[in-house]
Amino acid sequence: MEFLHDPETWVALATVIFVILATRPIMRALGKMLDERSAKIRSDLAEAEKLRAEAEKLLADYQRRQRQALKEAEGILAHAKDEALRIRKESAANIETALKRRERQALEKIAQAETQAVAEVRNQAVNLAILGAQKALSSGLDAARAGSLIDQSVAELERRLH
Repeated sequence: MEFLHDPETWVALATVIFVILATRPIMRALGKMLDERSAKIRSDLAEAEKLRAEAEKLLADYQRRQRQALKEAEGILAHAKDEALRIRKESAANIETALKRRERQALEKIAQAETQAVAEVRNQAVNLAILGAQKALSSGLDAARAGSLIDQSVAELERRLH
């Protein structure tokens, strides 16, 4: 027991006790600090996970909207093509109708001009027949001879008209 009387032993023992007693609160403080840091990291990870989930949800929403927009654009394009085809067919039908109407009008004008030309020729034939009759009467032909000349002139005019 001699080492109990040695002051160095008591200093060493006191130092060991002091270190043991001082280490415990330091370890608790260090443990508490590590626990707090661990809790903060967990909190940050949870927040990051929450933000990631939210970002994935937004991404999915934007992708869905993009798909909808593409479908809508395809629908609009298909509708525009259908509308253009309908307008093209309608325009073709309108042009065809207008051409038929103009052709009919042209044929009517031709028929009117033909009728008018025939009427003018007949009027001239009548005038010539009258002139022929006047000449025949004035030249002293008998009525039978004048009538036959008139009939002959009218027949010749009709033959020339056809």
